[in-house]
Amino acid sequence: MKLVIFGLTISSSWGNGHATIWRGLCGALARQGHDITFFERDVPYYAAHRDLKNSDDYDLVLYSTWQDAESRAREALAGADAAIVTSYCPDAIYASDTLLNSTVPRRVFYDLDTPVTLERLQQEGTVEYIPPYGLEPFDLVLSYTGGRALQQLQSGMGARRVAPLYGSVDPDFHKPVEPSARYSADLSYLGTYAPDRQQALDQLFLEPARRAPGKKFLIGGALYPQDFPWSENTWFVHHVPPPQHPAFYCSSNLTLSVTRSAMAEMGYCPSGRLFEAAACRTPVVSDYWEGLEEFFVPEQEILIASQADDVVDALALGSDQLRSIANAARERVLDEHTAAHRARELVRLLEEVA
Repeated sequence: MKLVIFGLTISSSWGNGHATIWRGLCGALARQGHDITFFERDVPYYAAHRDLKNSDDYDLVLYSTWQDAESRAREALAGADAAIVTSYCPDAIYASDTLLNSTVPRRVFYDLDTPVTLERLQQEGTVEYIPPYGLEPFDLVLSYTGGRALQQLQSGMGARRVAPLYGSVDPDFHKPVEPSARYSADLSYLGTYAPDRQQALDQLFLEPARRAPGKKFLIGGALYPQDFPWSENTWFVHHVPPPQHPAFYCSSNLTLSVTRSAMAEMGYCPSGRLFEAAACRTPVVSDYWEGLEEFFVPEQEILIASQADDVVDALALGSDQLRSIANAARERVLDEHTAAHRARELVRLLEEVA
């Protein structure tokens, strides 16, 4: 297939989770013989932190304004088998209008932020990347979140045909590597700061740090405020670039996954971080959300925490038990959750539309 994608970003992983997802998925699609063109608006905050400029696997079109990109977009759509507009694409409305008025036979919207989209729609009535006519004209609406989110996309936004397309990992990239002294920690957390994650982060990361002063706790990410409540045994690394993610995970005894509140309430929302850490053979302790058992078996492939005591107990587990959990999680990911698996799922879903 020839696929055209209008997304937030694939060139910069700074402050967002979209880029890593698309790099893995587009690379897998290319290896399976498909042709991909990715349109991305060249905005200053991503340009200043760009960690991918081009790829042999797909064409990246960076543009300044939609007017600059429109003719190129129409040309790409004219020969495409499918086209996808994503959530948080800064020109999603223009791209949707152009796509829906083209002759492309499979027209898709992919919401990588469905719980946030639904919450904002309920509170504010509109979302800047959702067309005013809703999602009804699209042949297929994909969601990074499954479960109840799929029904709400239909009932609240008019989607006619919905399906989940969860996160994934590229095992050629995320794999066990030698630990790095820079990222050495008893418990690590990798993620961009988000206010709606802060309560859970305080309970599952900062409070355990206060209770275990002899252990080292490490956060890697961007956008953390100056008044973040650090303690003496918590350390911070500003924006860990994707090439360093495996070393980050492999340098800690245990890593934490914390879900944004809207996603946790919706359920069926596996973060790509879960798959990445597991692929690196790093044991994961995660907050709980409905449907988690469909991706990892609790206590066998992942540890679950609802309060600080649970994290403290996890840190006290022996190395053999943690290694067993990490090995089982890695096997599960390689069997079910790689970018190659998701690429095949996407192609199957597109073929079913036809």
